[in-house]
Amino acid sequence: MTDFTLHTVETAPEKSKPILEQSQKTNGMLPNLHAVMAEAPGLLEGYQVLHKLFMDSSFDAEELTVVWQTINVEHNCTYCVPAHTAIAHSMKVSADLIEALRNKDAMPTEKLQVLHETTLAMVRERGIVSDDVIQKFYAAGYGQRQLLEIILCLSQKVMSNYTNHVAETPLDEPFKKFAWK
Repeated sequence: MTDFTLHTVETAPEKSKPILEQSQKTNGMLPNLHAVMAEAPGLLEGYQVLHKLFMDSSFDAEELTVVWQTINVEHNCTYCVPAHTAIAHSMKVSADLIEALRNKDAMPTEKLQVLHETTLAMVRERGIVSDDVIQKFYAAGYGQRQLLEIILCLSQKVMSNYTNHVAETPLDEPFKKFAWK
């Protein structure tokens, strides 16, 4: 077992303190993921920037959730799946879609299924996605921008999923009701 520090605003490295203060203000608490990441200010800042950029992408709430959770589940992240379940509920994503993602079930629409499959291909094939997958993605109504935005999200999720794996980040109280294995 690894022993990572769950920093507070007071114990964090100087460069992490303002980021943690903002996180606490935005979330009404300091998520344990951010508390762990604070040890490396660049990681914490990079993660926060990528999160904001992905939130501002061309995807709607359902599509954001499909990409996030597809990656979280594929990476077997027992912290991020519950956290993004809570986020999805706060974004008014349907419970059926949330549960389908958590349980590796089919998506409720063909377009979301294609997004899910393309995201899985991107993760599993490390970006070397076949022309067939890409053409099916385009035929579903997505374009080059969305294909690149999957890579943006994947970058964010590698940061959080891998941090949670090495740090064994404890699940925050508000996410415990959405625990996942």
